[in-house]
Parts: sequence; structure tokens; C-alpha cells
Amino acid sequence: MIDRRRFLLSCLVAGAAVGLPAAWAADRICGATAITEVFGDGIRLTAVALEYDAAIDGGKLSAADFRVDGRTVTQVFASASTDPADRAATGRYVIVALSPDDAGAPLRKLEPPQGDAGQPGGDPADGPPTGGPKVTDLPATATVTQAGVGAVTTSAVKNLIVDDFRQLEFVDDKTGDRLKYNLFVPRDYDPEKSYPLVLFMHDAGATSDDPLTTLRQGLGAVVWAGREDQARHSAFVLAPQYSGLIANDRFETTSMLDTTIHLVDKLAANYSIDRRRLYATGQSGGCMMSIAMNIKYPELFAASFLVAGQWNPALVKPLAKAKLWIVVSEGDLKAYPGQNAITAVLEQEGAKVARSVWDGTSTPDEFAAAVAAMEAEAAPINYVALRKGTVVPAGQTDNGGGNHINTWRIAYTIEGIRDWIMAQRR
Repeated sequence: MIDRRRFLLSCLVAGAAVGLPAAWAADRICGATAITEVFGDGIRLTAVALEYDAAIDGGKLSAADFRVDGRTVTQVFASASTDPADRAATGRYVIVALSPDDAGAPLRKLEPPQGDAGQPGGDPADGPPTGGPKVTDLPATATVTQAGVGAVTTSAVKNLIVDDFRQLEFVDDKTGDRLKYNLFVPRDYDPEKSYPLVLFMHDAGATSDDPLTTLRQGLGAVVWAGREDQARHSAFVLAPQYSGLIANDRFETTSMLDTTIHLVDKLAANYSIDRRRLYATGQSGGCMMSIAMNIKYPELFAASFLVAGQWNPALVKPLAKAKLWIVVSEGDLKAYPGQNAITAVLEQEGAKVARSVWDGTSTPDEFAAAVAAMEAEAAPINYVALRKGTVVPAGQTDNGGGNHINTWRIAYTIEGIRDWIMAQRR
């Protein structure tokens, strides 16, 4: 095993390396960086970037020359940096791509709640997060063995998209609250232009003092900041990190709801943010916050993406004039009947609601067609139920809790819904 000190020293050694394949003569590994990526169910280790002391010819690389214990090497290529997006014909970095489907890929192990308690909010008297999944965070590390060279263990981590967010804190002089938050500023930000803002609010299972938790737990925040989404809709993304429960199953909220709105106001004043294009979204407890915000501030958001949440039907009449896309699972024992009750009230108030039941295992093309079919109805409120039996992946118990937490694993991957949200204006 080659340690970090020896890697660095090896970069200074001149001359050919005896016994190495011809493609590697005189090249030394200077270090290794673990590369992570966030998926619908959390963050995963998906590659390792090896740094060499000389440019590597990508045409001479072979995946067969690299091994990572317990992982599947899918491809190997040269890069200009540790970012796989910087793929190049030659470069001082070699990206060793790993299958995200490997058992060893997830860095955030979720154990769905046993039974059906705690979805989507929870009783603050029981302490947050009530009934939420048990979460175990694992370190992002890997050891790569290169044929004829040896083994190198990662000593740094690059978190794709997550690293593009700034971690900040807001002190609200109106409520006295202190709120940690993550902010993504568009890469091409120009104060002479105007940008939308997406507010994402996490579930009770992501309650934490670590502001990165909400970015690592799933796609709810980071998907809007990805290069493809930003290319279509350059936008700010705001992801608060709550250290306690903000909305509970008694349909009560704390002052943090107002603090979050005050933070949105501050950002809109400090940056060139279009107040006609503010969007709210959240999962479970975050969905409940989105609903509560739309009730209390009915003129604020242009549209909201509501995922696996519920609220008191007697309080939701102000949402009849809102633009909403709702996704819930039929097997979710609280959110599904809860959203049925909400949409029934909105229809009674005169709102047009488009409804559909989708297969949670649909391909991207199938989801795109399903979105287009709903958009054709031109309804301001779209209600999607994911068919029972198509939501919970193999290996997990198909109960209310499993259906609940897997709703957002699926919902935020659906590109057409995100595009619909971003197309709305006040």
C-alpha cells in the first residue's frame, strides 16, 4: 500500500518506472480523490480521480488495468481535472468510474421506519425526527489498485454539485431565529439579468445541525443546480438546514417558517432575483411547510412542487388559486388520503385539478410522456399518485413508511415536472 507521503515523493522522481506498462512509463500517481454524486436516495461514491505527474494519453487507458475492491469499474478515461465532466483526450487526471448500483456505492444508508408512524411530520413532543428513517453516514473513501503500479487510497473528496453550494447563516432580527442554509448562485450570474429562485425544504429524517445534510439526502435541492437544469433554467437554489421540526402532524408551525420567508426576502433584495418567479418545494415535513407557506403567503410563490405531504383540509382553501404539482404514493398511509382530502377541497373551491396514476418504475421517456399528457389538460393543479407496488425498491419492506420515503426518491428525478414548475409566473 502506497501512503500519501510516498505518492508525493514519487511525483518528484525522474526516469522510467521499471516493469510498468508502456503507457505509464515515467508517470507517477500523486494522489487520489473520491468523487461523490447525489441520487434520489442519497449520496453515492461513483468515481475516483487519480492525479499523475505527467499528461496521460486517454487512448491507451484500459479499465482492465484498474481495480477497486468491492466495486465495479465501468470505464476509465483521461480528464483535465478531478471533475468527470472535464473528460479530455489527454490530461494529468484519470477518472476511474464506478457503478452507482454497487452495494458499496451508497454513503447514506437509510432504514425505512418500521410500521407507518411518523409520516410525513411528527409530534414535536416526541422529539424530531419522529418515526423517520434511521440514517447512517459513511465516509467517502476508496482504494484503487493499478496494474504494475500499486494501490492508492483516496485522501480528498469532490462532491459533484454539492460543492457548488455555499454554506451560510441567516440571523432574523424579526423572529430572533438563526437559520443555517445552503445557497447555489448561478454559475453565469449577471446582476444585470433576472433569475428565479427555488426553495427546497427537507423532511424530518434530514433534521441536523450539519448544513450539508439536506444536500446529501436526495435530489430535492441539488437537482435544480445540476448543469442540465441550469442550462435550461438558470436559477438560484436555496436549501435551509433545520435543526428541529418546523411543521408537525397537528398542523402547527414554528417561527422558522416566517424566518425562511424572511430569508427569501433578503436574498431577493441582495441579488437580482425575480419575485414573480419564486418556487417552493419540499418532501414530507418540507412539503407540509410548503403548504403552510402558500396558505400564509398566498401571493408569494409562482408555483409549488408538493411531494409526500399533507395538511388540515379545513385550512387549505387559499391554495385553490395556487399553481401546484403534487406527487404522492398510493401506499403512503398518511400523505395519500391527506392529499386526496386537500384536492377535494380545492375542487370544491372551483380549482381545476388534473389527476393521473403513474407507474413509479417508469423510464424517463415514459415519465416525459405522462407529464405531457397532464400538461395538455392545462390545469393549474396537477395531482399524480404513484401506483401502489411500483414505488418501494426490492430489498425494502413495502409498507406505508417505505412508500413515503421512496416518493421523493422518484419525484425529483422527473424532468418534466421540474420544467413545468420553472415555466410558471405570478
